[in-house]
Amino acid sequence: MAKGKLVVIDGLDGSGKSTQSALLVEQMAKCNSRGARLISFPDYESPSAALVKMYLAGEFGSSAGEVNAYAASSFYAVDRYASYRQHWEKDYKSGKDILANRYTTSNMIHQMGKLPQNEWDSFRKWVKEYEYGKLGLPEPDQVLFLDIDPSLSARLLAARYHGDESLKDIHEADLKYQLHCRESALYAAEQEGWKVISCSENGEILPIEEVARRCTKAVGLD
Repeated sequence: MAKGKLVVIDGLDGSGKSTQSALLVEQMAKCNSRGARLISFPDYESPSAALVKMYLAGEFGSSAGEVNAYAASSFYAVDRYASYRQHWEKDYKSGKDILANRYTTSNMIHQMGKLPQNEWDSFRKWVKEYEYGKLGLPEPDQVLFLDIDPSLSARLLAARYHGDESLKDIHEADLKYQLHCRESALYAAEQEGWKVISCSENGEILPIEEVARRCTKAVGLD
């Protein structure tokens, strides 16, 4: 039996990934007789995300830059491996489509920027060899990157936490870090063939419906 299709929605913190993932998986389910399933990373409800939670809480360093890119990537990779083997491998291999809210791609977005730019290509290669090769995770058929100016996503995060900065993790709290992440994300998108979905125009965030239309079109479901 043919495997399902694996589509990934990724982006910076506050870019609307959860909202757009929920909308897109509904459209995907209509186009596959076996349906579609939404998964999300990190899987905070699972023990496999323990190291991720410690990292984001600042227990290995008070800022993201203090934590080795390869070590942090491994925290997230192990969580994905556990999720795949325990929760969605059977569905994927039986032909159900999978929509992932974040995936291996997130390591290229959030960890690659910690490294000098002349090391980015070797890091991308390592990430893919490690997760797809060594761990045996399925490689995405398509990746959508929700692109938004970090200053705008910061507004969305502020609204999410009602202005309480103490609720932000070490990624969310660092605007300079988010700017670096956007730079590395756009580089990865170009090199890896991701589809970039612009979520803002003229300094304003686009309506949810318009971004959803762009995502649906990008995966050929319009």
